[in-house]
Amino acid sequence: MDLHSDDLKIFVAVIDSGSLSAAAAHLGQTTSGVSRALGRLEEKLGASLLTRTTRRMDLTEEGQLLLQHARAILAGLAAAEETIRMRRQQPSGRLCVDAASPFMLHCVVPHVAQFRALYPDIRLELTSNDQIADLIAHRTDIAIRIGALADSTLHARPLTASPLHVLASPTYLERHGVPATPEALAAHSLLGFVQYDAGNQWPLRHAAGNTLQIVPALTASSGETLRQLALAGQGIVCLADFMTRDDIAAGRLVPLLQTCATGYRQQIHAVYYRNTGLARRISCFLEFLQQKLSLPL
Repeated sequence: MDLHSDDLKIFVAVIDSGSLSAAAAHLGQTTSGVSRALGRLEEKLGASLLTRTTRRMDLTEEGQLLLQHARAILAGLAAAEETIRMRRQQPSGRLCVDAASPFMLHCVVPHVAQFRALYPDIRLELTSNDQIADLIAHRTDIAIRIGALADSTLHARPLTASPLHVLASPTYLERHGVPATPEALAAHSLLGFVQYDAGNQWPLRHAAGNTLQIVPALTASSGETLRQLALAGQGIVCLADFMTRDDIAAGRLVPLLQTCATGYRQQIHAVYYRNTGLARRISCFLEFLQQKLSLPL
């Protein structure tokens, strides 16, 4: 019995994509071709790998076992390929980078053109998830995460730290006035995060401590959405410097309660699995990005 890496790639693509048609589109093949390849694989193994109905597709016990080994085999092949390429110092291949949409838009996208010019053989895939995701399940090589990290199975590399600012647009302040103390914020329309409690604890010194728990009048899951709401005059927001620096400089957003700020800086890390076989691609991207983050964006 001879198993080929192409068969394993198709099998893994079907599982990761969720359907034969989606896997075919990802691989640039026909759905019938992917189906035949799966059939050949099952015939070689003498076992059914998937149970399929009109609505869903599930792995059999044999399929789960093969998936585990297939990922390890393909990762090993990728590592071998990368090791050879590293000897030539020419990083190439796919590199998927995931970051929350504000960081992606303000800190990654502006530098993509230069990175591609420096490393033309690296195929960047950029995705945005505002919550921590399973890197393997999402086929992600590097995830950039803001705030405290908890998953010890990941290797973390600090990239930078960003201050937080309490901000509002001039039009909002003209209509509702400027709060003189953190306690005065209770009388204002506050913009906060949904399902992210840490984002609703603003780093302001007040009578009860150094963190002010706010009650938002309007919530969103993305910091970029909150930024746009603040620019539209919908309320007061607390957001990172990396995404509001240009707005402050241009006068589109006005810093508030600066004398009450604690100086807290939000940590930003790149995370990836320690056993990754993409060391050269990852290192060149992180070194490039860290250099950019050390300069005004």
